[in-house]
Amino acid sequence: MPSHTVEKIGGTSMSQFDKVLDNVLVGHRKNGQLYNRIIVVSAYAGITNELLEHKKTQQSGIYSLFSKNNDSWAWSDAITRVCQHMCNINKGFESLGLDVIQADRFVKERIEGARSCLLDLTRLCSFGHFQLDEHLMTVREMLSAIGEAHSAYNTYLILKNKGINARFVDLSGWMETEQLGFEEKIHKYFDDIDLKTELPIATGYTQCKEGIMGTYDRGYTEITFSKICVLTKAKEGVIHKEYHLSSGDPKIVGEDRVEVIGDTNYDVADQLSDLGMEAIHPGAAKGMRRDDIPLRVKNVFEPEHPGTLITNVYRSPEAKVEIIAGRRGVTGIEVWDQDMVGRWDHDAELLQHFTERKIRYLAKDTNANTLTHYVAAPLEDIRKLSEAIQKSFPNADIMVRKVALVSLIGTNMADTWVLPTAVHALANAGVEILGLHKCMRQIDVQFVVEEKDFQKAITALHKNLVEESLTI
Repeated sequence: MPSHTVEKIGGTSMSQFDKVLDNVLVGHRKNGQLYNRIIVVSAYAGITNELLEHKKTQQSGIYSLFSKNNDSWAWSDAITRVCQHMCNINKGFESLGLDVIQADRFVKERIEGARSCLLDLTRLCSFGHFQLDEHLMTVREMLSAIGEAHSAYNTYLILKNKGINARFVDLSGWMETEQLGFEEKIHKYFDDIDLKTELPIATGYTQCKEGIMGTYDRGYTEITFSKICVLTKAKEGVIHKEYHLSSGDPKIVGEDRVEVIGDTNYDVADQLSDLGMEAIHPGAAKGMRRDDIPLRVKNVFEPEHPGTLITNVYRSPEAKVEIIAGRRGVTGIEVWDQDMVGRWDHDAELLQHFTERKIRYLAKDTNANTLTHYVAAPLEDIRKLSEAIQKSFPNADIMVRKVALVSLIGTNMADTWVLPTAVHALANAGVEILGLHKCMRQIDVQFVVEEKDFQKAITALHKNLVEESLTI
């Protein structure tokens, strides 16, 4: 029987490392209680943005500056700034027992090694036989890995200083000549660890033959976490966040109005992921769901709270709405074409354009002569997509509109009161329903609303379907 857990700590939490020490890693644990765990850490908050690019604003980091392939050396200046920022972080943890000299040496070795590599690559690509574009994904992976290596190594040093038998598990591939597959790499680094007496601190990034970022980009930390769970046969995976998985967004609904979700299932986790509110990356959930490994989501700042347990089998004994979630920044692409009537291949031809541009739709409406897809993608990508669709369907009218999606989600919503209550709540709040989607599996109901009505819709639905706890 599995006896250990695999626990991932997010970047925002890692930046408040005193709380992580007290509430997750050490706290009141003594002797054997400190072990039978594998810890997977993210980079400190903001570091990956500086190494790559800002996730939300797209402000340039080292990678984006380097990838522009111009004569500017701004990327080298950015490396210097990131190195200084990392060393400042180290200094802030000195009171927690970090050996700052050793930690700074580690950072400078990685950062200056990356600088040398990029300089060499620039020289190489000055010859016509080598093209920078062919190496950019490798550069992206190398730079990203520095963030996780930094936080994992610091954690290892601090724990060792406290007398804990920690082991730094560097999956980042630094200075390695051997190219292993993802699973081979995990086995290589974990098969010889005695979890009863050692506490592994693993980087959230794994360098492997498959290229983890090419598939998952910045979701790689949870992919590493999930793979370790599966291959080491963990009894439970735990993700420590800076908030609980709740019935609604406390910033919108109000902290005093939301309630923590005690139990739910992987199906609900998938719906949340689709709305950009990940309990876990959908690619990471796949392996854990397949191997029936439960996932617990906990709040770093409330260690005594059991958090949310996500399993395959949970289903609420009574019909109810568990979570109100939504997504701003969605674009509706409506294609009206009277030639569509009676055709069976119209939709397939239309979706080919989505496939070519790797744009996935979140929801879809259709009738006799209209197809509307709702997507979350940059406006430039949407513009190119719309132009391509127009060329394929020259007689079609295409309308592009900014909207928001708001969803009712639950493990058991198989009751007739849910939909009419939701529609009534939105009508009373003055929210126009532009679209409505309900599947036969009774797991979610999704409304398309004006983007300006997003917060109003969330608040009204939460009040009427969660706070008032309607059950029939």
